[in-house]
Amino acid sequence: MDKRILIVRLSAIGDTILSIPVLNALRKQFPKAKIAWVTEKASAQLLQGHSALDELFVVSKQTFKSVKELWKLRQKLRAWNPEITIDLQGLTKSSLIAWLSGAKERLGFNRDTFDGRELSTFFNNHLYQSDSAHIVDRSIDLLALLGIKNEKVVFDLPEFDVDRLFASQSLLELGITGPFSVINVGAGWPSKIWPSQRYADVANHLGKTHGLPSLIVWSGDKERLAAVEIADKSRSYSKLAPATTLTQLRSLIRQSRLFVGSDTGPMHLAAALGVPTIGMIGPMPLLRVSPYGEQNIGVQRDSLPAHLASQRKSNCGPMLSIQVEDVTAACDTILNRSYQLETKVA
Repeated sequence: MDKRILIVRLSAIGDTILSIPVLNALRKQFPKAKIAWVTEKASAQLLQGHSALDELFVVSKQTFKSVKELWKLRQKLRAWNPEITIDLQGLTKSSLIAWLSGAKERLGFNRDTFDGRELSTFFNNHLYQSDSAHIVDRSIDLLALLGIKNEKVVFDLPEFDVDRLFASQSLLELGITGPFSVINVGAGWPSKIWPSQRYADVANHLGKTHGLPSLIVWSGDKERLAAVEIADKSRSYSKLAPATTLTQLRSLIRQSRLFVGSDTGPMHLAAALGVPTIGMIGPMPLLRVSPYGEQNIGVQRDSLPAHLASQRKSNCGPMLSIQVEDVTAACDTILNRSYQLETKVA
């Protein structure tokens, strides 16, 4: 019988994106396997339609507050009948889902600073200790428990025709007809927010130095206010993006030449799409969450020491220590490298 493998990675959006190489590695190693994924609604948008995935189970945050809803999820998963679960989140809720599924082999991380937390080492029964630094590499390392080693990292994100059309029409309406950059203003934690004026200064630099207009993307009312402020302060060189879904944003980013943003979902999405990416890293370790790939640059001056770990979501010091000059220098490095490559090809 072909293997039936269940991946559990509920949130956040960025971490879900960084887990997709595990899905592709499993599909390559077990081409006839049935592979499913349990995730939350926000992340589900980016997994739907992925060619390596057979089934997607979408849960809400309310699932964990109701015994009845948990029981319904248990029934669905047991009907699907996985043999193996892979817990990429390493928390009580993710490992509990793996256990409720009835799978006999439940893979997870050994206890570490960021992995194997809470009760996950109790519910998972095959544990792995990774020596890698980045989330992507650590997740791939976990597959060693299935005999998969040194696997090439592949994201292979899908794109829908309707989103491609939306992106093309939006750019045309905004008057962006050539190469452009994307600047993402938002982040999930206050400690990952960079000041609007600094983003505007970066947009002005890209326009003046490289002739590259910037598309300012956002999500939600609060981020839109910041995006409007940035666009106003760099009016000659930037445009405010329309409201987008995650899949529409994916298509917009796919068409860009450069992405600039902090450690959040859209930044990791850009890197996964192969768009040269500059990621400003605030409180988290640079080697763990920098934009994945050699063509990208992670910018960090300070990170929080271990004894201040409880302040990771609120301490804005590390993010505010990043200066405009740090980011524009990274932009210059990436764009000059791109120009040199284009010249050689020509």
